[in-house]
Amino acid sequence: MTVVGIGADGWAGLSAPGRAALRAADVIVGGARQLELLPRDECAAERVVWPSPLRPAVPGVLAAHAGRRLCVLASGDPMFYGIGRTLMEVTGAEAAAGAVAGAGAGALRVLPHPSSVSYACARLGWPVEDTEVVTLVGRPVERLAAALYDGRRVLVLSAGAATPAEVAALLRDRGYGPSRMHVLEQLGGERERRTEGLAQDWAGGVVSVPAFDPLNVVAVECRRAPDALRLGAVPGLPDTAYEHDGQLTKRHVRAATLAALAPAPGELLWDIGGGSGSIAVEWMRTHRSCRAVSVERDPIRAERIGRNARALGVPGLRIVTGAAPGALAGLPVPDAVFVGGGLTAPGLLDACWDALPTGGRLVANTVTLESEALLARWYGRFGGELVRLAVAHAVPVGGFTGWRQAMPVTQWAVTKGSGAGPSPGAGAGADSDPDPDAAPGPHAGPLNVHSGEQR
Repeated sequence: MTVVGIGADGWAGLSAPGRAALRAADVIVGGARQLELLPRDECAAERVVWPSPLRPAVPGVLAAHAGRRLCVLASGDPMFYGIGRTLMEVTGAEAAAGAVAGAGAGALRVLPHPSSVSYACARLGWPVEDTEVVTLVGRPVERLAAALYDGRRVLVLSAGAATPAEVAALLRDRGYGPSRMHVLEQLGGERERRTEGLAQDWAGGVVSVPAFDPLNVVAVECRRAPDALRLGAVPGLPDTAYEHDGQLTKRHVRAATLAALAPAPGELLWDIGGGSGSIAVEWMRTHRSCRAVSVERDPIRAERIGRNARALGVPGLRIVTGAAPGALAGLPVPDAVFVGGGLTAPGLLDACWDALPTGGRLVANTVTLESEALLARWYGRFGGELVRLAVAHAVPVGGFTGWRQAMPVTQWAVTKGSGAGPSPGAGAGADSDPDPDAAPGPHAGPLNVHSGEQR
């Protein structure tokens, strides 16, 4: 099987090996638009249009043409958000090994064409290595929000003709209305066209926006409006970035918590007692391949977590509505677990510890003495790091300024070692711990036990 990248310039833009592979094929599979680019007098093979949805159909299409010389058409570079990745995953290690060797049974040969990113950067004079790329093909437009930083250049791979308008609306709503947008259509083809303007004008209907070709990319020169909230690239976003009801791990404690969790690309977090979802959201913002599951028993808060995730550019955050530890059943194995609430629920810490693989991290925050004692027992058994985080804010005191101390947060962070035994059953045995959701006593103040913060 050979995967041939093709551009809007069609047959004329193909390399000699690409043309030779297509001429020799018994079957050519591709999208209807791609197949129409091939001249009948050059390619006599049977033509098969991919069914929709594509991904589940791939194994069946390949099986139907087993033993025949097969070519698959792909837009641009097949290995850049293209069909090449899917084919590698479906055909497995044997095909990948064949691709490296360049021959052999089951080999998958890939012949790339310049990608739309290469074309767009060439037209705009943007260095490819300094340009962020976000794909919206089969993905929600909210993903773009995580890439918005003042002065950055972003290329958006469009899902169709409607994508430019969706991008303009998101930029305006996120405070990036002054950003300049370039819509580049049919790159490399005879009908190539470029349209540009400010996102706020397009989204507000100030200027007439043409009907775009479905084959387009959107280039964005990010400019933040002066009054828009500034979001940084590291954990510890302003508290005002979140919609919340007080169930929020506050900014400075949140930054310390993410540092202890130490997210790495591709890792999965369980965020238990999600509250407003801030820990899971900022875990996912550290790298686009990071994943998270936020477990929250309150349906209203669970919906709020979803809104925060979409607003801050991580719409892929999975939300499980239910009480832990019962709601943890069936979840994929985590690389890290954060417990922000319900520490004294029977069996919760046990379930989290047992779910972690060797090398997995667990971080738990609390402000109550009962839960602090519980963490001390686990610390005594498994070690790690037990710290107390205290934050004070300057506030007016009459005509002067003084410090107001927030409730100190006790944090236990530990990495599960290969020699770690089973959980000590501390959660189940903490019978003297109060109900974690009971109202605090009059001495405690307005306590938020789920986030470990004072409201």
